[in-house]
Amino acid sequence: MIRNYLKIAFRNLWKNKGFSAINIAGLAIGLATCLLMLFYVTDELSYDKFNEKADRIYRVDGDIQFGGNHFVLAVAPDPMGQVLKKDFPQVEQYVRFRGYGGLLVKKGNQNINEEKVIYADSTLFDVFTLPMIQGDPKTALVEPNSVVITETTARKYFNSTDVVGKNFVINDTVNFKITGVIKDIPSQSHFNFDFFVSLSSNDESRQNNWVSNNFNTYIVLKKGADPKKLEAQFPSVVTKYVGPQVKQLMNINMEEFAKGGNYDTYHLTPITSIHLHSNKTAELGANSSIEFVYIFSFIAVLILLIACVNFMNLSTARSSNRAKEVGVRKVLGSLRKSLVAQFLTESVLISFIALILAIIIAWLMLPYFNQLSGKQLGTSVFENPWLFPALIALMVVVGVIAGSYPAFFLSAFKPVEVLKGKLSKGFKGSWLRSGLVVFQFFISIALIVGTIVIYNQLKFIRSKDLGYNRNQVLIIKNTFPLGNNAKVFKDEVLQMAGVQNATMTGFLPTSEWRSDSPLFPDATLNQKTAVSAQIWRVDENYISTLDMKMIEGRNFSKDFPTDSSGIIINESAAKLLGFKNPLNKTLYYLNNFNNNKDVTAYHILGVVKDFNFSSLRDEVTPLALMYREQNGSISFRINTTDIPNLISNIESKWKAMAVGQPFTYSFMDDDFNKTYLSEQRTGKIFISFAIFAIFIACLGLFGLVTYAAEQRTREIGIRKVLGASVSGIVGMLSKDFLKLIIIAMLIAFPVAWWAMHTWLQHFAYRISITLRVFVIAGGISLLIALLTVSFQAIKAALANPVRNLRTE
Repeated sequence: MIRNYLKIAFRNLWKNKGFSAINIAGLAIGLATCLLMLFYVTDELSYDKFNEKADRIYRVDGDIQFGGNHFVLAVAPDPMGQVLKKDFPQVEQYVRFRGYGGLLVKKGNQNINEEKVIYADSTLFDVFTLPMIQGDPKTALVEPNSVVITETTARKYFNSTDVVGKNFVINDTVNFKITGVIKDIPSQSHFNFDFFVSLSSNDESRQNNWVSNNFNTYIVLKKGADPKKLEAQFPSVVTKYVGPQVKQLMNINMEEFAKGGNYDTYHLTPITSIHLHSNKTAELGANSSIEFVYIFSFIAVLILLIACVNFMNLSTARSSNRAKEVGVRKVLGSLRKSLVAQFLTESVLISFIALILAIIIAWLMLPYFNQLSGKQLGTSVFENPWLFPALIALMVVVGVIAGSYPAFFLSAFKPVEVLKGKLSKGFKGSWLRSGLVVFQFFISIALIVGTIVIYNQLKFIRSKDLGYNRNQVLIIKNTFPLGNNAKVFKDEVLQMAGVQNATMTGFLPTSEWRSDSPLFPDATLNQKTAVSAQIWRVDENYISTLDMKMIEGRNFSKDFPTDSSGIIINESAAKLLGFKNPLNKTLYYLNNFNNNKDVTAYHILGVVKDFNFSSLRDEVTPLALMYREQNGSISFRINTTDIPNLISNIESKWKAMAVGQPFTYSFMDDDFNKTYLSEQRTGKIFISFAIFAIFIACLGLFGLVTYAAEQRTREIGIRKVLGASVSGIVGMLSKDFLKLIIIAMLIAFPVAWWAMHTWLQHFAYRISITLRVFVIAGGISLLIALLTVSFQAIKAALANPVRNLRTE
């Protein structure tokens, strides 16, 4: 029986090659999209699950309100892990990470700038599953200046993994002993470092400072322990340990601290939730978002539905061609279930052929998809053991879904009516078919609207006045090796043609250097009037180099020695401080959080216009500039058309003054754009999905128009004989379809507006969705649909009417 079903199915597919090709192509593209998204979602959901204790590992995160600022942190105080293990028996172990930036590692006579560096406790291997190739995980990070490296790093420097006991020369001064080599960390990890340095090398890890949050702290709970019960006891930890230091610092207890509208709380975040559910300050790496998983999965399913709709539409549209077959077979004794099985077999066969083609398409598209999504999926994803059963299941499900309605629709025909020719309706008279066309273009138009809104938002971000000029700013990074020659280097580069200005500091609007501290408007350090602000150390050329604007007062000047005790605040800080006239007012800065007597008074020299030093997703927060030497990097404002030659000259100067040190640079506008990499990827994926959706929908539309023209061959011939014009016939064939596109627009526009309005709420600074967006989206949709319909309609209209009438 199955053999007979397949034989008939193949004959029908071959007999209707054009429509079969449209069905198979549409399904193949839809399945390929789903397949790629399946790889993406599987990869996203697998983060950190390689850890053997993944279900028991939690990160301690801070949630702090103080000085008018709200801090959502991925870090905690340095003693937090130790105290939790000591005070709560359900805590099995803890480990802390602390980032201090990169290291200069000597290789031969050259230094290599390594950025993937983190300091970690010796308990690292008790928490995370990082298999060690060489060394003892229990003692590897116990001693100061010891380091564990990855397998790739070992081969990079020594061409071998047998390197335990060897030394690295770090920053040209310190020897770090290699005490272990681990396997490369899987890419599905929320952190990925090449160097793990012993945290015992740094005194900060032992300061017992509860009012400073700098350590990414992870704990492992014992089996069966309830994280919610532990988290519920965190307020008592804050009262017991944070309270005394707040009392010492500001002479208030935690109850008074809370009355000032402040709070200091901590939460547990499961390690397996970090990648998709955490986007906090001081993350160990750039995380993704569960929203992307939901959105892209949903769109991929919709595209597959569009392909299934194509199949249903074309199958029911051609029902009159199969009606006599059904009628004859029923008269000869065929049961309805046999007919249903026959049509479902044809559907699953089409799905099978489409699946084979989809696998080929997905394999060819994988490099492009990796580029779009930022993934590193290899062809090995096709070798996953779950893939083959999943594909078989997907094939059957898609085949049944796509063929179910045609199967039950065709099998329900009554033999008497069929053989009398009462069911030969052609295209007209099917509200379901019209509804499916509307559904297809509803999805396509919504995707086009989304693409336009995302593009406009990214354009707005690139063109918005940020309060500084990021264009034509060359940043020479990690200039510490220049030492006392940093100013000399800066001055000599300033003499080069095309260099206009320069500033020395690592605190830039596009850098990761940040420093939060409270500023007090009175010497009593009253927490009720404190303002938590970014404190940046800059020179006198900072504001002019970045083209910032002074609202009041003046900039720093080397001609005024007293400017070392001066401070420049931004508009947000002035507003929170409540100064009507902030110039010459005094602010108090606590130099040491462990000593409330170590306070410096600063007089306000000026107010700088607010500038965005964070993402445009966030409002500008208080910031203060202090006049201090800080040579983390040097930024040059340039004005030249020969940038490569200028960079070459600067590099030559660098190599002469910093022998053997790596020369690294970037442009500020590129660094800025990297902040919105996820939005750019989202936009590109939206565009790709929109193209796929439109293409599949147009395939179906093309097939329907072709069939409609076939069904009206006699009518078209008669109209032409009676003098109808080509344009009139094209209009006759097109108007019904164009009406459906317009209905799809009316449904898609409000839905798309709601979805994109919700997405834009993630940005503090955003565009408005104007009528122009919908006009453009509607115009694109109508144009594409009109071109699709017109091609076949014109072909039908130009056909010889004599030949058309002879076919009858």
